[in-house]
Amino acid sequence: MIDNHFATHSDEPAAEPVRILIESSEYWLRNNGDLAMLEVTLARLRRRWPDAQIGVLTDVPLLLRAYHPRARGITVFATDPWAEPTVAEDFLAALGPRFIGPVALGLVRFRVWLPQKARNVHNRVLRLVRGFLRSGNMVDPTVSAVVSAPRPVHPGSAAAVEKASLLLVLGGGYITDSDSAQAHRVFNLIEHACDHGVPVAMVGQGLGPLDDPVLQRRAAEVMPRVDFVSLRENLRGPAILERAGVPEERILITGDDAIELAYTECDTGIGTDIGVCLRLAAYAPVSEIARDTVRRVVQTVSTEYSATLVPLIIAEYRSQDRRSTLPIVRGAASVAEPLPRYTSPGQLVEQVSRCRVLVTGAYHLAVFALSRGIPVVALSSTRYYDDKFRGLEDMFGGGLTLLHLDDPALERKLADAMRDSWRQSAEVRGRLRGRAREQIRLGRVAFEHVFALTERARVENH
Repeated sequence: MIDNHFATHSDEPAAEPVRILIESSEYWLRNNGDLAMLEVTLARLRRRWPDAQIGVLTDVPLLLRAYHPRARGITVFATDPWAEPTVAEDFLAALGPRFIGPVALGLVRFRVWLPQKARNVHNRVLRLVRGFLRSGNMVDPTVSAVVSAPRPVHPGSAAAVEKASLLLVLGGGYITDSDSAQAHRVFNLIEHACDHGVPVAMVGQGLGPLDDPVLQRRAAEVMPRVDFVSLRENLRGPAILERAGVPEERILITGDDAIELAYTECDTGIGTDIGVCLRLAAYAPVSEIARDTVRRVVQTVSTEYSATLVPLIIAEYRSQDRRSTLPIVRGAASVAEPLPRYTSPGQLVEQVSRCRVLVTGAYHLAVFALSRGIPVVALSSTRYYDDKFRGLEDMFGGGLTLLHLDDPALERKLADAMRDSWRQSAEVRGRLRGRAREQIRLGRVAFEHVFALTERARVENH
């Protein structure tokens, strides 16, 4: 429930342009789900404030501007984060993501390599010291402090947020135990903004699991200071916010902001293909047996229905989805070409729209499919993904079958789920599209609260 004071805004012209700092937590811009949320967010902000200065924290500012020429890429070490782009930067960004992407990412990898080596040496030394202390029955009182102490805000982030009208923390699944370093980083940035009187809104958030006592303590310290929070699901997030002490009147359940990019008013009709993506990562482990089972089943069922298999790549970081998905479709009777790297989220959505059924271990592909009215068979191996998919199923009122990759009966259950989804695709289509429309409406309501919060703060500060 939202307090009415969020629903009003001032129509008075601002003396200075609105300046928004976006924390998206996807600093390499290699995930099309995060890029979809960013695209929707930038469009919403521009509709309200056409002349706003919008900065996005990123490690690849040129790639950010190649995707979004009017946004400003701000690095965490920027000395003048809100400076106007140079002529050279404008020229390079205009070359487009497919040209600038490999160059920008190559430079980042080179810059990251040496610090990573230094950290690895530091961590090895620290482990040796801890082992020595334990072997001598000695207790090092600094060890727990090293592990749990919040990290300072980077200078570029600090300078950028101090001069911002609003810190907008974009939706994602990073306030969770499995991404504790990023959760601490975001908490620290929020705290810094609040300490400097900058309003903070968090939108489209997927929270948890959050069982780590240190993270829980930080959430309780920081989250009640956030002015507004919208959640993308209603099963886990509200309880986490309640435990952290966030007042109920600051919370709204909206659904995922990427729905607005995926949905189209024109129903393109039921597709004929089967989309597939298998997510394999440290936070989403998949055994070789499970991979082979998924490959065998999706190829068998696609042959039954004379359907083309469409490999869908959403996470490009270290070729994450390519390395795990392309072997699944290799050798099938009919396979579509995967999209190239540095494509747009909209192009990926168009690929999804060709499908009658989607089999995926990637959350945002499920968002895209359900938004188009396409049933989903979701694959999970962790509680983290269980929560993401169950929350999504709840928001859409069905249309998603969740299977566990370690289930001994995976082969039978996956085949049955794909066949059921194929048969029911026409029946569920209208209902799923209706739920997508409602979530888009709620997402826009959430941004009205964000606009009002920003404008009220600007009036108070001037």
